[in-house]
Amino acid sequence: MWTPGILLLLLGALPASGELQQETEPRRLPPPGKLDFGYVPAGVYETLAHYEPGPIGILFHMLHTFLYVVQPNAFPQDLIAKLAKDKFGAIKTEYQKAIYYEIGFLICAAVGLLFAVLMPIVGLFFCMCRCCDNCGGEMHQRQRKNADCRRGLLGTLLFSTSLVITIGVLCAYAANQNLSSQVKNIRRLVNSNMRDLHTFVNDTPLQIDYLVFQYATAKKKVNYDLNNIGPLLGGRIHDQLDKEVHPALDRVLNMAGAMRETKEALENVSVSLEVLQEGTGKLNFNLSLVRTNINRTLNDPGCHDEESDATTAQLCHNIRQSISQLQISANFTRLPRVNPQLEKVNYVLKTDLSAIVQRGYASLNNTPHMVTDQTRSVVESVQNLVDGIGNNITSFSKAFPVQKCLSNFTIAINHAHARIEDYYPEIDKMDFYRWIGCISLCCMVVLVLAFNYLGLLCGTLGYDKHASPTTRGCISNTGGTMLMAGVGFSFIFSWVLMLVVTIFFLIGGNMEKLICEPYHTKELFKVIDTPYLVNPEWKNFIPGYIYNDSDLELTAESLYSTCKENKGIYSALRLDKVFNISTSLNTTVFTKDVVGQLNSVKIDLRGIILLEPEGKQNLQDFSEAGLSEINYADYLEEVNKGVTMVDLLSFARDLETQTDLMPRGPLQTALKGHIGTLRQIHSQQIIPMEQAMSALNQSMRFLERTTSDLPNKVSEVLDAVKAAQDLISYNATHLINQETGKYTATIVGYFHQYIEWVKTSLAMEVAPCKPFSNMLDTAEIITCSFLVDSMNAFWMGLGCSTLFLLPSIIFAVKLAKYYRRMETEDVYDDTDTIPMKTIPTYDTVNRFPRASAPPRHIDW
Repeated sequence: MWTPGILLLLLGALPASGELQQETEPRRLPPPGKLDFGYVPAGVYETLAHYEPGPIGILFHMLHTFLYVVQPNAFPQDLIAKLAKDKFGAIKTEYQKAIYYEIGFLICAAVGLLFAVLMPIVGLFFCMCRCCDNCGGEMHQRQRKNADCRRGLLGTLLFSTSLVITIGVLCAYAANQNLSSQVKNIRRLVNSNMRDLHTFVNDTPLQIDYLVFQYATAKKKVNYDLNNIGPLLGGRIHDQLDKEVHPALDRVLNMAGAMRETKEALENVSVSLEVLQEGTGKLNFNLSLVRTNINRTLNDPGCHDEESDATTAQLCHNIRQSISQLQISANFTRLPRVNPQLEKVNYVLKTDLSAIVQRGYASLNNTPHMVTDQTRSVVESVQNLVDGIGNNITSFSKAFPVQKCLSNFTIAINHAHARIEDYYPEIDKMDFYRWIGCISLCCMVVLVLAFNYLGLLCGTLGYDKHASPTTRGCISNTGGTMLMAGVGFSFIFSWVLMLVVTIFFLIGGNMEKLICEPYHTKELFKVIDTPYLVNPEWKNFIPGYIYNDSDLELTAESLYSTCKENKGIYSALRLDKVFNISTSLNTTVFTKDVVGQLNSVKIDLRGIILLEPEGKQNLQDFSEAGLSEINYADYLEEVNKGVTMVDLLSFARDLETQTDLMPRGPLQTALKGHIGTLRQIHSQQIIPMEQAMSALNQSMRFLERTTSDLPNKVSEVLDAVKAAQDLISYNATHLINQETGKYTATIVGYFHQYIEWVKTSLAMEVAPCKPFSNMLDTAEIITCSFLVDSMNAFWMGLGCSTLFLLPSIIFAVKLAKYYRRMETEDVYDDTDTIPMKTIPTYDTVNRFPRASAPPRHIDW
């Protein structure tokens, strides 16, 4: 009844109990990536299918060791499978293998049966023998020198044997009590398993609802990407175009900067040239005036009179020779002005090329907005399809009668639990009878032990070393009588005990070796999974029974192992045979229309204008501004000449040096005045002109570099802009299709992530079937750990006690002779022996009857 309910329940492993969860407030999600669906809500199963026996586990371990010694053979998997297939008809041909496997049990059972048969027979003959005053039945004891040693040894051996028997009966009692106490735990384990089944039933719909509700996560992410198709798709297109377009616009922008710098350079040239031309005229006039004045001064009589010394004359001659160097070197008046070129450049700069380029940048950066505007209708269509997919999943999940299946399964659980509850009184009653029976068996041994211990106690306490065998006291005699009573009860009970032990041994030992051990090693599952075992037409009986497909790889071992790992029952029962989630939730099928809509996206970027015609004309005008007509070589030639033929400061210093060699007088004073004039000319005229020449030199060199092959440079810039514009207007289709494909793959990827998460969760987390493996483990614990181990420990303890009843009988019979009062005794005339009264010499040994009461010591 349970199997159909479980199957119907899990056929709806992807159902939901309501509509898809509606989106609330739009939440900004992270960029495309891995979706976080959270954790499937998992119920907590309380059953801990593990048993720790506690201190009695030592006894169980010894038991398992003993059974391994008795039966060391491997589990006969093939033999059992063959016998099960033939319904034990193959036992006629396979009996040798069965006997070989059971040889250890058979030998032990034969010994036990032999013991059970012989003990009452031996006891009967022993009794008859003693009645004939044989077998120690004669009430006469021979006196020996080592009697005390023999008595002590026999007492010690009997006590030791009794201790072993005591330990055995205590082990049997502990095993009996353990079984009774564990029977009380059966209800707790069963109730725990039933609660886990209810948890399984109650949590499964919640887990399934969670799977369906998490479609909202994928939907929210898809809607986010659709609403942001401009930044996402348009941004990708922009980034790809920008790699080609941006360098072209940068070159135009650089050319605009070069225009401004060219204007500044032309202005500097114009100003510097004007300064130099004006300064050259003034400087030429001043230098001519200085030369004239120096010549006039050198015509002074102090330079060539007879009264002047030779040194002064020579100095005057040298000065007259050097003043010819006071002339200008560079002639800037012959250089043409650059005003025509400056006017053309100013005209070109009336058009703000930088602003035009910025409009080109802005037009390119407007790509995301263009994509948003041109895909608005497609986005709305895809969003409607996304809502439709959610409705399809909801409708698809409602196609299975989950609630009905759950109700039926719950009813089955409750019915089974109620039936189990009805058995508890019977179980308790049977356990009580079992407990009484086991206690009765233990009491048989305890009775023998009581006689042994009381006999040893009375015999030891009543012992009198001065008393003869016929004069032993009542206490000692009572001890011997109790020992013989223990011997009698041993003969009466031992065969019954051994018969019970043998039966329990055969049942419990084989259950341990054929059921419990193979269950732990999973060899039992291999027997159950033997092909064609349950049904000759079924290779695997579980899928054959559930799906009518025995070829499906679903075995008892795989089902148990999967549930043991707490995986979902969908994967454990291979429910994909009935409900293939991969086929039902195929990403391609679900997203076919979405992909079709996104592939129909048409994006036209011809509205992007990188450089307006005005900007192109501006560049063309700049290349035709006449900058290449400037004769840069003439300018640089004049600049490199220097202002004057000689450095005025150096000339002034040399002149001053020569003047200082002249004698003081009007000549020296006049020359000193000319030296000051030269220095004044240098500071007021030469230095400004040199500065103007430096500025002119820098500007001309810049212009020379800038205007070098200017038309070709402008042409290259215009060609680069044209190539970028053509890429956008005519050749961007491939790029757009490529990026649209990536964007579509991202959108489809969200659905794929959701579906793969559903598949994984369904296989691993939804409806974890741990309770079903726990039920098997619980059955194993109850059968093996509670029942079989306790039963085996009971027979092992009881059997040990029963076996040691044999030496106990022997030692008790022999020891009783030293405790009981004899009817006759030996009397020796040898003075070395016990002193007796005088006896005739012809009879060395006389037997005296037992006195009615022990004599006093003084009568000896």
